[in-house]
Amino acid sequence: MASALESRSTSDANAVLWRPDDRRRRSTQLWQFAEQVGIGLDRNAYADLHAWSVQRPGAFWRAVWEFCDGIGELGPDFVSAGSRAGAGPAAGAGATPGPGLEFFAGSSLNIAEHYLRSVTAGGPQPDDVALAFIGEDAAQLTMTHGELRAEVAACQRALAADGVGAGDRVATMLPNGPEALIVFLATASLGAVYSSVSPDFGIGGVLDRFGQISPTVMVAVDGYYYNGVRHHTADKAAEVAASLSTSGGSGSLRRLVIAPYDRSARAPAGDVSGSATSWADWLALHRVASGDDLTFERLGFDQPVYILYSSGTTGKPKCIVHRAGGALLKLWCEQRLHFDVRPGDRVMYFTTTGWMMWNWLIAGLASGASLVLYDGSPFHPGPARLFDVADEWGVTLFGVSAKFIEGAMKAGLRPAQTHALDTVRTISSTGSPLAPEGFDWVYEQVKAEVHLASFSGGTDICGGFVIGDPTGPVRRGEIQAAALGLDVDVADADGAPLGAGTQGELVCRNAFVSMPLCFWDDPDDARYRTAYFERFEGVWHHGDFAEWTSAGGMIISGRSDATLNPGGVRIGTAEIYRQVDQIDEVLESVVIGQRVPAGGGAAASSDTRVVLFVKLREGLTLDDELIARIRLQIRSGASPRHVPAVIAQVPAIPRTRSGKLVELAIRDVVEGRPVANVEAIDDPAVLDHFADHPALRQLRQ
Repeated sequence: MASALESRSTSDANAVLWRPDDRRRRSTQLWQFAEQVGIGLDRNAYADLHAWSVQRPGAFWRAVWEFCDGIGELGPDFVSAGSRAGAGPAAGAGATPGPGLEFFAGSSLNIAEHYLRSVTAGGPQPDDVALAFIGEDAAQLTMTHGELRAEVAACQRALAADGVGAGDRVATMLPNGPEALIVFLATASLGAVYSSVSPDFGIGGVLDRFGQISPTVMVAVDGYYYNGVRHHTADKAAEVAASLSTSGGSGSLRRLVIAPYDRSARAPAGDVSGSATSWADWLALHRVASGDDLTFERLGFDQPVYILYSSGTTGKPKCIVHRAGGALLKLWCEQRLHFDVRPGDRVMYFTTTGWMMWNWLIAGLASGASLVLYDGSPFHPGPARLFDVADEWGVTLFGVSAKFIEGAMKAGLRPAQTHALDTVRTISSTGSPLAPEGFDWVYEQVKAEVHLASFSGGTDICGGFVIGDPTGPVRRGEIQAAALGLDVDVADADGAPLGAGTQGELVCRNAFVSMPLCFWDDPDDARYRTAYFERFEGVWHHGDFAEWTSAGGMIISGRSDATLNPGGVRIGTAEIYRQVDQIDEVLESVVIGQRVPAGGGAAASSDTRVVLFVKLREGLTLDDELIARIRLQIRSGASPRHVPAVIAQVPAIPRTRSGKLVELAIRDVVEGRPVANVEAIDDPAVLDHFADHPALRQLRQ
């Protein structure tokens, strides 16, 4: 039995909260993989395995391919200068990261073939459950592997009939349900490129994304539920499609398909009007009696597989193109080795189709797991909704955002007292830094015997830079380790490495397979270079403010472009959030740095003051006593320099559609600048509460 909650005080920042026992360590796939490559963890540390993975990247990624039984061929050389970078020799182990690299040239593979592995290739039986869908409205559906393959085969033929082939784009505006998965797999099976947004996006937000990539087919849903409200989306989809069908909107769209959210017999066709085709009619002509004559177009490692989008809060969203082989190997590495996902598991991650965690979630099929797809609010009809789903469906990997954990804590949930959660082996948190108190809550109020795997990465790499280690201890407030295959580091302003305990920039010093293939419509890679390589030549600069710990873990303190700089001292926003989360009256908060004239002098001479906005529990008002307590908590828990100059109350805190705080957008509003892309924000109207806030009218307090 692994030990949890080892002797500690809640203020012990490096306390070990959980440590796997020897039986569990040895049973992990990470342990087995290490044995296979000759760096057994019975005689070596994880750091030794990680060092080998970055020193010999070709051998490492090939070992991942072999360990996971890759189908097809993996080319002989790890990396070489690709056609966009110009001809060049193989770069080998010391490959410098940057655009234009070609990985494993000569490969032949198809990512969908690994998600839909046949029985003859070691895959699941046709009657085994592939997925369970649970909607907020209590709708439920299960689908076997045989049924999933048959649906994908019909969708594949429907897409091909509409002229979709390798390299063409297929776009969806669908919830986290079976249809999105089916369309992705059918698209990828043809070598085409998939891209998705969630149905809560506004028309402008959808067109900002799909208008750049010129899709051939678009599949949308007729509605969805959130917080008990039914939202209708068929008209919105029709308007988007009309724009995409014109020359001004790219003129590429040949078909709009509308899928029904309500799958009952009362509404088999969905809400379809005009030139749109219903989901049922679109697939009906392409079903075959045998149910499955699925084929897979095997292409190169660098074949584009999907396009993801940056949040777009500082400009038009970047269209980030990912390569099929890189996505497959990176997600295999994370799920199989770092999260110990294995055949027979049930993987659930609370996400929408507009967040990269959806792409991460569905990769569970490639690891032999079945998927638990939940769509809707995680707190409706009650705050324990996701824990109910985990119990009912026997979830083994329970994935959520740090925001969800914070919300569950504020709601007073104690799942350990109300739920069994017997099957849950791993709880994952991502999206933003998880506060130390969030770690405490998981082990004290959810489950003591569980691997809490916090990880941090991004849409840019469709995975993590720092991540969980199922063979090692979980320490309070720390992400356990650097991801295998990535030479992650913390750098100073000149790019030099920093030791433990010193904050700096999160960087990656080597080339890795899940680097973006390119940005869409960026032929000379200028935007690609600006995004990642402008700060440090030949080093990936991710834009997170981070520090190593003495135990080899990492603490992320927020985005470096949102880092506060009062009086020239850099402060990560997460350092303040961790303290404010201790105040029971505060439900949410956001902190920004506001530029103000320095010392009463000319405006050209400016400083930054820290401004904290708080959303309080219903019925409460921010008074002097509460302000004083917040300041005292920040001063005692962090330092005097962390204490905000201004603390102000707002009725709501804006976030992106994937739940991330939009500090930069709020800063723009406060300082009177237009927000570049409000469609990236879940409820843009909330920004109005920050414009000319009374608490900010006096520059100095």
